[in-house]
Amino acid sequence: MAAIRVVLDTNVLVSGLAYPASVPGRMVGAWQMGGLDVVLRKCILDEMVRVLPKLSSNKRSLAEIRDLADSFLFMAEIVEPTAKIEKSLRDAPVLGTLLTAKADYLITGDKDLLALAGKYAIVTPAAFWGRHGG
Repeated sequence: MAAIRVVLDTNVLVSGLAYPASVPGRMVGAWQMGGLDVVLRKCILDEMVRVLPKLSSNKRSLAEIRDLADSFLFMAEIVEPTAKIEKSLRDAPVLGTLLTAKADYLITGDKDLLALAGKYAIVTPAAFWGRHGG
């Protein structure tokens, strides 16, 4: 059976790395074990490198975080959105990643994106994990 194909928004990726026992942490772990096919955009990884060092729970050096981002370039499918998205949307690039990748879900905690869940396959980490988690 093929793994579920998902886009992880930066907030989910950062939370998962900072708090491994959390739902996002379990999702990152499932990805690292091959249970999820993750699609990212390079800007998501760039944002992760900027945000993760600011968290008090982070125990990694900036060099370790950059190495981690580099390893994710090989673990994930990296796409650049080509789908036409309304430019006025603040998170248009992330939504474009979902559409370009033809992923099953965009997993996010971002309220602006979650407001579009009626039109697109956008879910919270908890909702996704409730449906598909271990």
